[in-house]
Amino acid sequence: MTTTTDPFVDIRPYNDDEIPAAIERLINDEEFISAIIKHRFSHRGRWFTALMSPLVKIALKMKWSKLNSVEAIQLEVKSYLERTLNTTTDGVTYSGLDQLDPNQAYLFVSNHRDIAMDPALVNYGLHVNNHKTVRIAIGDNLLKKPCATELMKLNKSFIVKRSAKGPREMMKALGTLSAYIKHSLDTGHSIWIAQKEGRAKDGNDFTDPAILKMFHVEGRKQKIDFADYIRSLNIVPVSISYEYDPCDSAKALELHQKETHGVYQKGEFEDIESIIQGIVGYKGRVHVAFGDVIQSGCDSPDELASTIDEQIHRHYKLFPINLLASGDESVEEGVKQRLADKLQALPEGAQRHLIASYANPVKNQ
Repeated sequence: MTTTTDPFVDIRPYNDDEIPAAIERLINDEEFISAIIKHRFSHRGRWFTALMSPLVKIALKMKWSKLNSVEAIQLEVKSYLERTLNTTTDGVTYSGLDQLDPNQAYLFVSNHRDIAMDPALVNYGLHVNNHKTVRIAIGDNLLKKPCATELMKLNKSFIVKRSAKGPREMMKALGTLSAYIKHSLDTGHSIWIAQKEGRAKDGNDFTDPAILKMFHVEGRKQKIDFADYIRSLNIVPVSISYEYDPCDSAKALELHQKETHGVYQKGEFEDIESIIQGIVGYKGRVHVAFGDVIQSGCDSPDELASTIDEQIHRHYKLFPINLLASGDESVEEGVKQRLADKLQALPEGAQRHLIASYANPVKNQ
């Protein structure tokens, strides 16, 4: 059983013995049940939610009562993910996994385009290639609702406390996070973390050195220099390329609003809407490239960031829409039409942001 002396209890995912209670809490969370009913029956009134709520709870109890381990949860997620990929993509391909040892834990540092799909695609590739799935770093900004926290911690997500206030609280949060990452790797659990806070809305995939500094907090505590400590983490850059980004228009509008008003006010449910749009929206072809383990030559966070970026840019799979956005007109008419349709749906000022988001990977490569 889990004890209160666990230093990571606030941030870590659930263990097998904690899963039945977490599922029970989820099933009894009225907000969660309402969200399911609203998603499935969006055109019905409030009376319908009240009527359906007990039935949905019974159905979930029956469906989820057999889920009593992390592995069982992940197999449930896998079957849902496979259905989603079949209907929203034209195929997902992987490269580089044959170079990685299935018995070794890695720290996967990935470009970040989609909140839910990025780690899900990495996990899926690892699973079908007989590697263990990862523990997923997720910002507490996405966990404003208790049911969101439950769902994420059920599926091997651990919490990055971005909302920590004051230098002392921030240092404590960074120290715990850094120690947890090292502890996970040392006990055979790979980690997935985005290369910077928030998605790359402009298509520019660049690593924030602050995240790499955080990795070394535990190393500093152990008096190990940066280069040696980084070598011990087995960092592997991962480059995820979507032919079409389901959230491209929303990202372009956000950048346009920031540009014109100096600020962008996010709606209350915007993160959830982005997650749903990213899952159900059309993505075209998708490629996930696992890079080489970074083993030497990085004496500072900036140097390490450049090394990660070089691999992410080099392995990014360019699709015809990327080439078209960067000025190459020799692509087929269907691609031109799709881009024209996307642009037509946006105000004029936002259009160049959408074009840039597809052109920047070409420029960076």
